[in-house]
Amino acid sequence: MDLYGYYTGKIFDTYRYLGCSFEGDTAVFRTFAPAAMRVAVIGEFNGWQEWEMYQGYDQNFWECRIPGVKEGQMYKYRIYTQNGSVIDHCDPYGYEMELRPNNATLVRKMQGYKFHDQKWMKKRTDCRETPLNIYEVHVGSWKRNKRDENGWYRYDEFADLLIPYLKENGYNYIEVMPLNEHPCDESWGYQATGFYAPTSRYGTAKDLKKMVDKLHQADIGIILDFVPVHFAVDGYALANYDGTPLYEYPHQDVGQSEWGSCNFNHSRGEVRSFLQSCANYWLEEYHMDGLRMDAISNLIYWQGNKDRGVNRDGVEFLRHMNQGLKERHPGILLVAEDSSAYANVTKAVWEGGLGFDYKWDMGWMNDTLDYFRTDPLFRGGAYHKLTFSMMYYPEENYLLPLSHDEVVHGKATIAQKMHGEYEQKFPQARALAMYMYAHPGKKLNFMGNELGQLREWDEKRELDWDILKYPIHDSFQRFMKELNLLYLKHPAFWKWDYRSEGFRWLDCHQESRCIYAMERSSGDEKIIAVFNFSGIEQKDYFFKTEEGTYDILLSSNWDIYGGTEKKKKSIRTKIGGLHLDLPAESAVYLKKHVTAPRKTSVSERQKTALAKQTLSTKKTKK
Repeated sequence: MDLYGYYTGKIFDTYRYLGCSFEGDTAVFRTFAPAAMRVAVIGEFNGWQEWEMYQGYDQNFWECRIPGVKEGQMYKYRIYTQNGSVIDHCDPYGYEMELRPNNATLVRKMQGYKFHDQKWMKKRTDCRETPLNIYEVHVGSWKRNKRDENGWYRYDEFADLLIPYLKENGYNYIEVMPLNEHPCDESWGYQATGFYAPTSRYGTAKDLKKMVDKLHQADIGIILDFVPVHFAVDGYALANYDGTPLYEYPHQDVGQSEWGSCNFNHSRGEVRSFLQSCANYWLEEYHMDGLRMDAISNLIYWQGNKDRGVNRDGVEFLRHMNQGLKERHPGILLVAEDSSAYANVTKAVWEGGLGFDYKWDMGWMNDTLDYFRTDPLFRGGAYHKLTFSMMYYPEENYLLPLSHDEVVHGKATIAQKMHGEYEQKFPQARALAMYMYAHPGKKLNFMGNELGQLREWDEKRELDWDILKYPIHDSFQRFMKELNLLYLKHPAFWKWDYRSEGFRWLDCHQESRCIYAMERSSGDEKIIAVFNFSGIEQKDYFFKTEEGTYDILLSSNWDIYGGTEKKKKSIRTKIGGLHLDLPAESAVYLKKHVTAPRKTSVSERQKTALAKQTLSTKKTKK
C-alpha cells in the first residue's frame, strides 16, 4: 500500500491491504490503530483465544498471519487502549458481518464470482442525454418473504421478483437504500457499522453480486446509497476505534451529527482514504452503476449550517473522491443529496465544481408538494411555486426526487399529500406526475408512489399490494406505468434536459386560472404539456402553436385511469392555435402529428417506372 497516499488521503484501494486478505492458504489480518497499546485477533479459527498482532511499518499498523483460516469463519480485533480498557471490534475493512445483534466480522474472499454483464458495462453512460427513470427501493420491505423468519428475500431472489416489475412498469434504474451493514433496522442503513460489508439481512456478498449481475443482464442500472458523512456510535465499530477519536472529530461541537451519530473527520487523510476506497470498492467489486451520496450539505458546511462556514476539508475530499471515481469508472452516476445552494455541485472538478453528475432538486420537491397540499381554490396565490424552479434549473444538472424521505415520519405519502378527500386526491396525483415528467431533469420515485399508497412506508411491512384490488388504485398504477413507458420512448422528455433549447414556457401567466403550458424538445421531437391545477374546468383555453393536427399522447383525465373522459386520439388547431377544454386538476401531453410516407405496392412502383419511361421516350422523339 502507498503509505504516503494513505496518510494524505489520495488512494482508492486501501481495502486490498487492510482487513483480512490471503497469501495462499494463510490469512493476513491488518488494522490501523495508531494509539492502541496492544492488538490481538480472536476468532473461530483459534477458539476465540488471542493471537497477538505485531506492529509493522511505522508502528501505526498491526498485523499477523494465521494459517488454516476458512471462509465464513468469524473474527474480531481485541484492542487494548491507553486508558486500560479492552474492546472487541469488528474489522473496519471487513467484507461481511454477522446479522444483528451479533457483530463479528466474517472471513470472505472477493474473488470467486464471475460477472456476465460485460455488454452492459461497456455501454453504460452518465445518462445525460438518455432517459433516467429511477425506482427507489428498500430491499427488505418491497415484498416480504413468508418463508423467512424476518420476512426477507435474498439479494438474488429479490432481483428475480423485481426485474419483471421494473420492465413492465417502465423503470430503467433502481436506487437501493444503503446496503452496508447496520445494527438498527430503523436507521435503514444510514448509520453504518460495516462500510465494506453488504448487510447480511439479505444474504452474502456473492448473493449481492448475483443481484447486480441479473439487473445488468436485464438492461437495468443500480445506484447505491452511500453515506460519507457520519457513522453509528456503537462501540464495537468505528467509534473510538483505538481508544481515541480515530475516525471522528475529537471535539463534541462538530463531532456529533444532528442524527446523534459520529461525524467523520475529513481533515484526516486516513479517513479520506477509508471513505473514497469504500466508494471505489462498491463500484469495482460489485459493479454498482453509481452512488447517491447522502447529506452532502453536511459535508459542504460545518454541521450543514451555512452560517458556520464552508468545511474546506470536506469540499476538497468530495472533489478528489469524485474526480478519482470518474477517472476509474467513466460511465457511473454520482448523485448529490444536497439541500444547500452551494454553487457548481454538478460541474466537473476541472471546471471548479464538486464533480457530481446530478443533484437532487430539493427546492422543486418542497415547492411542488406544498402547492399540491393547497386547496385548488387558493392555488392562484401560490401559482409561481411551480415556475420558480425553471428560473434556476440551468444552474445545475438536477434530478427530481419524490423519495423515501417524503413518505415517513408523519409527512404522509405522496398521494395522501394531495388536497381533499380520498377520491379527490387521485386526479391531482396523476396531474402532479405528468408535471414531474414534463419538467426538465431526471426522475426518481420511491416504491409505492406508483400504487397511490396512502399508508406511510414502514421498513417492517411490505407495500400495500392488496390495495390494487380497488379500481382507483389499480387504474392509478396503470396510469403510472403508461406515463413511465411514454417517458422512456420520447426523447423530448430527456435528451435536452440540461440544454436551454430543451424547454420553454408557452404560457406561465394564468394565475387566476392555474393553467400552465410548456414545450419540451429534443431537436427531432417536440411535446407540449398543458396543465389545469385549479379545482374547476377551464373552458376554451387557447394558446398559439403551429397549425396542424396534434396527437394526444396522454391525458390524466381519461376514464381508463379513473378520469371522466373517453380516450381521444387527436385534436386540430383553429385560427393559429389550439383551443382546449381543460377538466379540473388535469394534464395533457400533445405532439404534432406527422404523416408517414405512404407505402406503395410493387405493382404501383412498376406502373410509375413505366410511366416515367414512356414520358422520357416521347421527349426523345420530339
